[in-house]
Amino acid sequence: MKLSIIMTKIHKWLALIIGIQLLLWVMGGLVMSWFPIENVRGEHNISEGESFVITVDDNLLSIADVLASIGAIKSIELKPLMGMPTYEVVTEDGITLILDASNGEVLSPLNEVLALQIASFDFSGQTGNISASMINEGNSEYRGNLPVWRVAMGDDEATRLYVSPETGDVIARRNGTWRLYDFFWMLHIMDYENRTNFNNPLVIIASIAALIASISGIWLIFYRFTRRDFRWFGLK
Repeated sequence: MKLSIIMTKIHKWLALIIGIQLLLWVMGGLVMSWFPIENVRGEHNISEGESFVITVDDNLLSIADVLASIGAIKSIELKPLMGMPTYEVVTEDGITLILDASNGEVLSPLNEVLALQIASFDFSGQTGNISASMINEGNSEYRGNLPVWRVAMGDDEATRLYVSPETGDVIARRNGTWRLYDFFWMLHIMDYENRTNFNNPLVIIASIAALIASISGIWLIFYRFTRRDFRWFGLK
């Protein structure tokens, strides 16, 4: 069988098989380049908050006081929580605690009221009916540490903030733009389960097939040029 026939068959069948995925790759690339990544991440709705300034007049608990209350610890960090000073403490057992730095009150695990307050403090957009629910199982929208508070902000973008009950940090921001982006990201990398593995076998096989289809197509273009065709372009 002639090489040209073999290359034609290879190109035709690979193009039929991989054609839809090639279209999805192009569409995914368009969507991912269309939206500013700051909007996808929800960063445009992060509140600037107030400056976090500590003075001697704040009369914060000393580390010795924290040690007397908690016992042995691995680390301690002074950090703001809704503008107020707190200590984030990791105990010898690896448990993370948030303490009010002014009186030593243990705030974690955060309750629903605090989770709602933290989300509202973090969010600068217009809100509607805000609600919070504790999530104990991961889903396509959130794939981080569990459990976590999911706070629906009730805005036009259907924003959901995920607040850690251990640290009080907003660890994920999701909105309608993110969900559209994530859907096409899933199609782009062909990881239909976790949407995180860019090196999965499906995308590798599809990429190899697309490469072979492209090479065979280029070869066929040059093969089918006659000498007269080359002269038409001013080539000999």
